[in-house]
Amino acid sequence: MEIIPNVHLISSVAVNVYLIIDPDGLTLIDAGLPRGGKKILKYMARLGHRPQDLRRIVITHADGDHVGGLATLKTTSGATVYASAVEAEAIAAGRMSRELKLSGPARWLFALMSPWFKATPATVDELVTGGQVLPALGGLHVVETPGHTPGHISLFAPSAGVLFPGDSLVSEGDSLVSSSESVAWDGARAIESARAQAALGARIVCPAHGPVVKDAAGKFLEV
Repeated sequence: MEIIPNVHLISSVAVNVYLIIDPDGLTLIDAGLPRGGKKILKYMARLGHRPQDLRRIVITHADGDHVGGLATLKTTSGATVYASAVEAEAIAAGRMSRELKLSGPARWLFALMSPWFKATPATVDELVTGGQVLPALGGLHVVETPGHTPGHISLFAPSAGVLFPGDSLVSEGDSLVSSSESVAWDGARAIESARAQAALGARIVCPAHGPVVKDAAGKFLEV
């Protein structure tokens, strides 16, 4: 689904990934679930693009629903993969970058579902830090947003007014909230990161979970 010209949402049951189209090629924000790589490639093909047109894959963090399709996509396309140093280490090991603080039924449910989220290890080609600008969507700024995970990053395109917050913000209806304490590495830092993103002035927020939020000013809650 095209959100604005040249920015597409590729959704699944569990997670949203985003595809940016530029004259020099395509940029993907996160790689979805294991076996999700094929769905992404099929979406690209429907738009008339070959796998080799995918130039960049930017990973917000190392959770399995964000890196599950990475190994397939990288092998098929040859795209350059970007992530923070902390998350890159976890991606290379095929694990998350923090332990979840789950208890009770949630812990058992996660244990039951975890095989569906197990990612194949993959190599990150370029480590990114806050303030770095990637050549996509008129300049895609890397924003360090720790909290959900220790090395979580978000991506902000000022010229388009579009923010890709990964899991650092979740949309609930037409509102945006910070990462849940139960799945956060550090709940206090998650709130700080949400506040920092609210101050960016994004007009459109494209979260990994929940619907895209347009006219986003004033829709950041609990921040």
